[in-house]
Amino acid sequence: MAVVRIAPRRPDDELLRALHDQHAPALWRYVVSLTGDRATAEDIVQETLLRAWRTKRTVDPERGSIRSWLFTVARNLVVDEYRTARRRHEVTVDELPEVLSDDRSDSVFQGLVVGAALAELSVEHRAAIVHAYYAGRTVPEIARELGIPEGTVKSRLHYGLHALRLALQEKGVTR
Repeated sequence: MAVVRIAPRRPDDELLRALHDQHAPALWRYVVSLTGDRATAEDIVQETLLRAWRTKRTVDPERGSIRSWLFTVARNLVVDEYRTARRRHEVTVDELPEVLSDDRSDSVFQGLVVGAALAELSVEHRAAIVHAYYAGRTVPEIARELGIPEGTVKSRLHYGLHALRLALQEKGVTR
């Protein structure tokens, strides 16, 4: 038969037990009143008592009542808990939010505004811009399709984009 030895209790253990027995119920009620959450209150009371145990000089009866110190530490822990990013950004819900569909109204509006601005350009400038930006053609391809030199295509693109930018600004587009 094995002999089980029970280690003698240390004064620190007795101190922690005495703190718990004397102050834990009142601390727990106080923290529940602050948080409304019983589980969080248990965690905060445990951390408060642990801090008191680690800081033994606060438990010295000659320094005064430890009860006010415990309540202050508990209140500070509650404040710290609410300041954490976890509390600020996590929201629990019973059901998932509805999935939003893409709102295409902005792109439709932009298309109308750009179309109106393109209509104000000369036929030559508009043709060069539409071939380059809407059809995705290169300068040599545009030159071949329109039957004009590549330098003329570059020039029409440059001046056409400048005129398009001015037309868009007149319509209130600033970017």
